[in-house]
Amino acid sequence: MNYTTAFRNPQLAQKWVNAIKTLATQHWHIMEVCGGQTHSIIKYGIDQLLADEITLIHGPGCPVCVTPLEYIDKALTIAAQPNVIFCSFGDMLRVPSSQQDLLSLKAQGADIRVVYSPLDALTIAQNNPAKEVVFFGVGFETTAPITALCAYQAKLRKHTNFSLLICHVRVPPVMQALLSSENHLVQGFLGAGHVCAIMGFHEYKPIAAQYRIPIVISGFEPVDILQGLYFCIKQLEENRCSVENQYSRVVSEHGNLPAQNIMQEVFDTVNQNWRGLGEIAQSGFALSENYADWNAETRFAVQAINTQEPVDCRSGEVLQGLLKPLHCAQFGVACTPEHPLGATMVSSEGACAAYYRYRQMT
Repeated sequence: MNYTTAFRNPQLAQKWVNAIKTLATQHWHIMEVCGGQTHSIIKYGIDQLLADEITLIHGPGCPVCVTPLEYIDKALTIAAQPNVIFCSFGDMLRVPSSQQDLLSLKAQGADIRVVYSPLDALTIAQNNPAKEVVFFGVGFETTAPITALCAYQAKLRKHTNFSLLICHVRVPPVMQALLSSENHLVQGFLGAGHVCAIMGFHEYKPIAAQYRIPIVISGFEPVDILQGLYFCIKQLEENRCSVENQYSRVVSEHGNLPAQNIMQEVFDTVNQNWRGLGEIAQSGFALSENYADWNAETRFAVQAINTQEPVDCRSGEVLQGLLKPLHCAQFGVACTPEHPLGATMVSSEGACAAYYRYRQMT
């Protein structure tokens, strides 16, 4: 089956739109957790098709967007050191720090390289034994296993010229943090399908039960999202609160156990600061004591860097679903993809970037 064609089918999408309109007897507020879902929603106008029945709230599901400013400053400090090759995914190069971004530092002569896998950075370390090679590990549980495998291989091969700057985060704790806020508007969740492909969805069941809220694990194509919304609204209309799996072609309840095992081998779960959201308990991963020799924070003594967020950027409110990008006075004026104030404008999964690309003239 061609999944792209099947799940972008206009007739099938309209069928689900009509089903939602028939089902909903009141207006509901549903948050999509993933930035990839946000981009699909804005690109295909799903929120506009369902504006009378649903308000879609964009959540903190962009890992680049929630990487705290202090980690960007740590990355810049390390990358500016002589004899360092700093490796990162491409999205991180444009994220502004307190003074500049990694792309600007690269233009000034720093050896900063875009890689498509942490294992590419490990190969660079092997080929450059006289250099210190650092990989910037950012992302949710989706990308954390390959970073963990990279650390495992570095230790196994005894690559002493390699280290990792880790800022991986976990989705369930941030969902709990949002639901614990007095200001939240969320009545249901679309869960991130790619995260659950790794972790399964068993962690979401206590959240649904504690907060009396439906959670539907969804894919990213228009039909996926519409079907997930239908499942979520059906639960709300029937006063139910359980975890459902719309994305069953990819996701199972317990996820990818080998991936989870390598994460447990390499990482500890720790409290983590999120950009715009503050510290959230047990929401991050850090290298365990057994991998301390490959920790770039201690190797380059950048642990003490602690940077304040700029007051003119309202991305924190966007990430909490309290502000639509178009309602920010800086949107498209002082804040553009070429000159972003915050990561939500520069990341390929950021809500502000989605609105700028697909919706800025509406």
